[in-house]
Amino acid sequence: MPVNILMPALSPTMEKGNLAKWLKKEGDPVKTGDVIAEIETDKSTVEMEATASGTLAEIVHDAGAEVAVGEPIAWLEDGA
Repeated sequence: MPVNILMPALSPTMEKGNLAKWLKKEGDPVKTGDVIAEIETDKSTVEMEATASGTLAEIVHDAGAEVAVGEPIAWLEDGA
């Protein structure tokens, strides 16, 4: 079953963030805790960790995109 990777809220008032950089590419295996992307806010850049394991099946938004909090940015194919 696919697992959505959503744009995280890095602060209580954050409404959108920028995908600064993808550190994994489509087809790469991903384990829980792997750093998969860098998310940029107006104040900092934060590493985003995977919350599930599997294969990075699709990147929905490319690096540089501004994405609303809670919107899917990619999805994992279940590793089971």
